[in-house]
Amino acid sequence: MSAHQEDTRFSKNLIYMLIGSAFILALSLGIRHGFGLYLVPISHEFGWSHQVFSLAIAMQNLLWGAVQPFTGALADKYGSKIVVTVGGVLYTLGLLLMSVSSSVWLLDLSVGLIIGFALSATSFSVLLSAVGRAAHPSKRSMAMGIASAAGSFGQFIMLPTTLLMLKSVGWSSALVISAMLVAFIVPLAWMLKTPKSGTANTIVSTIKPAISFKQILKIAFNHRPFLWLALGFLVCGFQVVFLGIHLPGYLIDHGFDATTGTIFLALVGLFNIVGTFAAGYLGDKYSKPHLLMGLYGLRGITIIAFLALPLSTWTVYAFGTIMGVLWLSTVPLTNGIVANMFGVKYLTMLSGIVFFTHQIGSFFGGWLGGLNHDMTGNYNIIWACSIVLSFVGVLVHYFVNEESIVDD
Repeated sequence: MSAHQEDTRFSKNLIYMLIGSAFILALSLGIRHGFGLYLVPISHEFGWSHQVFSLAIAMQNLLWGAVQPFTGALADKYGSKIVVTVGGVLYTLGLLLMSVSSSVWLLDLSVGLIIGFALSATSFSVLLSAVGRAAHPSKRSMAMGIASAAGSFGQFIMLPTTLLMLKSVGWSSALVISAMLVAFIVPLAWMLKTPKSGTANTIVSTIKPAISFKQILKIAFNHRPFLWLALGFLVCGFQVVFLGIHLPGYLIDHGFDATTGTIFLALVGLFNIVGTFAAGYLGDKYSKPHLLMGLYGLRGITIIAFLALPLSTWTVYAFGTIMGVLWLSTVPLTNGIVANMFGVKYLTMLSGIVFFTHQIGSFFGGWLGGLNHDMTGNYNIIWACSIVLSFVGVLVHYFVNEESIVDD
């Protein structure tokens, strides 16, 4: 087989890794995206304000992001397989503990602390970096887009499943069942094989060993496009967590039942499959920063249209469909830019640094949404922030380029 032929198709090793990553992301992110459905039943049972549950989720997102660079460094050094295995065990434990959380501190410990750690090991930064190493540069964005789409499929499947469990067995038993499903991450982690040497898709073997861990950090933090990219990802985190956690409650406030919010989130998951795959495909052909500018701009326009139009079931579903296409399409593009800038030797760690800013945004999107609701009875301030941040996302990516500054 010629080098050109090898470049234009996926290797068997990459396909095997894509399958494992797809199932892990589907489980990890699918169950995590359903947490917003627990806000109302748990809060009502214990008489908590929305801010209590929102703060626990906000803590989860912040800790997830803060730990991500360190989890990434461990994955870079010891391999994704070990890190994901540990994450799967912690995730299972966290869900089981959450199922018996009758006090605020126990809720914070389970859904905030333990699951925050677990998500840092079982989500995009670790999994997409593993895929990025196995893929040839010419197919890297496409491979990351395929893996990202799997997480969206998990959201599409798990959201109606979670609602069904909540209605039939209650929130505590639903969490126990979710823990049993998440436990499958442990055996699936063993599909994350390190790329074999000698193949055209093996990027790790071609990396020059001269650049040390400390040197790459210094280069990254002095590279302004990298810093602008990280700032742009903060916008993504704020918006997706605000909508994922609070839109079901927003709809209940306006007279809709829980099913409407669940269908909204399921539509987001379904159409994000299209969005992430398309982003990965287009990212191999066009400027990734320009694509990100378009994505954030369209998000702002879509939110404005949703708020301006009369609220109905059909506008909710249309909003879910369009936001789904735009939802996590940023992920393969952002990680692809990091890989192009710095190569893949330290990709997991560097992607984790960028992801930390995403999670800072997630913290404020989740927590301030609940705080705004408790203080005013609505989400008006956070909606306005989401719109302004969309256009901040457009602006900052104007200063981002994906030129390589480290030999891959």
